[in-house]
Amino acid sequence: MMSTEPETLKGISSMATQHLLAQLADQYVHEHPVRVQIESVGGVKAEKRVLEDEPFDFVILASGAMERLAAAGKIDRDSLVGVVSSSIAVATRLGLAAPDVHSEDSIRDAVRNARTVGYSTGPSGQYILRLLEKWGIPTGSDARQPQMVEARPGVPVGSLVASGEVDIGFQQISELIDVEGINLLGLLPDPIQKTTVFSAAIASSSHRQEATRAFLRFLVSPATEPAKKAHGMSAA
Repeated sequence: MMSTEPETLKGISSMATQHLLAQLADQYVHEHPVRVQIESVGGVKAEKRVLEDEPFDFVILASGAMERLAAAGKIDRDSLVGVVSSSIAVATRLGLAAPDVHSEDSIRDAVRNARTVGYSTGPSGQYILRLLEKWGIPTGSDARQPQMVEARPGVPVGSLVASGEVDIGFQQISELIDVEGINLLGLLPDPIQKTTVFSAAIASSSHRQEATRAFLRFLVSPATEPAKKAHGMSAA
């Protein structure tokens, strides 16, 4: 007797899109005879696993990582689509006076006055380090205050803020928006904002390409825009 079990699509993503993709996967399987399993890990680790030929049907990572994977032949470049855009937000721990975040000068002053500053291992974290260097704020191990704290891969910066490990933290808004115990101050102002596009593509190792292609079409469809907005992001 032939199995009636629906096929399962397996994907990997970074933590920045974890909650959004979980919601969209649930939305999709409710209407289609397929299962979708998405593992969300630190973006650097996810890229490494794909480069090492771990089998997946699709990959969803920041556009820079996806370009490297396409160049290495690990994803189908022709299937590459922008899924969502996400901007960097600022949060402080509860109990601290909330600094103004509406100008570059005010955020620079807030960082200089902080005891500790949290940032991620992903593209937003690298951007924050470059921004601090532009402001002349030391980021090395022998740096003066503030002390820079890099969140471990897969650990949200918001958790460091909530626990009091850092006074102020920067990360994609999608990774801060639902964290309890923090004061989410808002997005970086436009002059210093850095928007990251997260893209999806069929993995070269996939044996379910047609079903995967249908799922990717759903991810960029208008039906997904309310969920993207609810998570602080927008269609790419």
